[in-house]
Amino acid sequence: MAEERIGTIDHYFARIGVAGIALTAPLRVGDRIHVRGHTTDFEQTVDSIQIEHESVQEAKRGASAGIMVSERCREGDEVYRVT
Repeated sequence: MAEERIGTIDHYFARIGVAGIALTAPLRVGDRIHVRGHTTDFEQTVDSIQIEHESVQEAKRGASAGIMVSERCREGDEVYRVT
């Protein structure tokens, strides 16, 4: 499957399992993503996105968006959209 880089993890909130992503491309609810880093490697579907504590269906390029993640990730991990 092809992958397109869409951003980088800029923060991980371990207690609530949320990752903050600095987006370089748009991200939508329902997109399949692949998070990859030095010790991180998992895929999941985006179930919800929040920007400034507001739920949105789509986050645009340049936004800092929060998503629930199924596994631990780390700052600097790269995020790809699976197409």
